Amino acid sequence: MTAGLQLGVIGSLALSVASSVAIVICNKALISTLGFPFATTLTSWHLMVTYCTLYVAQRLRFFEPKAIDGHTVILFGFLNGTSIGLLNLSLGFNSIGFYQMTKLAIIPFTVLLETIFLNKRFSETIKLSLMVLLLGVGIASVTDLELNLLGSILSGLAIATTCVGQILTNTIQKKLKVSSTQLLYQSAPYQAAILFATGPFVDQLLTSRSVFAHQYTAPVVGFIILSCLIAVSVNFSTFLVIGTTSPVTYQVLGHLKTCLVLSFGYTLLHDPFTMKNILGILVAIFGMGLYSFFSVRESKKKSTNDALPVSQMPDKETEPLLATKDSSDIKKANGVSHGC
Repeated sequence: MTAGLQLGVIGSLALSVASSVAIVICNKALISTLGFPFATTLTSWHLMVTYCTLYVAQRLRFFEPKAIDGHTVILFGFLNGTSIGLLNLSLGFNSIGFYQMTKLAIIPFTVLLETIFLNKRFSETIKLSLMVLLLGVGIASVTDLELNLLGSILSGLAIATTCVGQILTNTIQKKLKVSSTQLLYQSAPYQAAILFATGPFVDQLLTSRSVFAHQYTAPVVGFIILSCLIAVSVNFSTFLVIGTTSPVTYQVLGHLKTCLVLSFGYTLLHDPFTMKNILGILVAIFGMGLYSFFSVRESKKKSTNDALPVSQMPDKETEPLLATKDSSDIKKANGVSHGC
């Protein structure tokens, strides 16, 4: 792995973590403190601002737009938009604990889908490290597990659409040789459109309040603008991380963000916590360390096997938090960096 590529992957991971934690803090202030609970509508604004920002960027020649098959990008955009809406509905119709279990289920379901449909093989050590990670996050974040039929159906649909969407994010970038910036630019309008059309109805269903009747004070508008600006970085880094690593690695990174947000709440905001929460975070971090260690080890082993005929090379899931890429991916990563 070249030093430039290593730095690029580290940068994309750091950007993803920093921007995601920042937007959680911003949205918590917007929703909890300022009383703006319209999460789905807010997400549609995030995507619209992201598209407008990328439109300006491509006009200024920061990156070259690349046409993608219309059916592919429309299906992909609507699928991702639908998954966001379903996750919000799942949160609204389930307890917090069951919603956290829904998020935890995304990793094993992604592994299952990639094994069945993409013929990827995950080693026992990788599976073990993921189990430790999920156990830790579960201990730290899952409290109650109240079940209901509608909430369970919505959670199942949210898991399926989220997994498929993230797998497609990785697959489309690699198969069609497009950068994360190009794919986000092409798909953002469709993601925004479905959430813009359905968001007010979803939010009214969940909050019994209308986004159009809300009183938009200066602090509310200011935090909405700040949230949208941070979201540009969140959306860009999400596509970049999934494209340069893998959907499973992105989910591992997502649980790291959860632990950081929980730790931030405990230390700076003085949220209530117990030794169970601390133990869970420590176990989760240990699981992330195991995942990265085994992934790096398997990457090195795979590079050693590169001299073998293709038919003899094992197809392993070797996408660590610091992933190795071939020369074609280096060119793609360099192309992406101009859009930052």
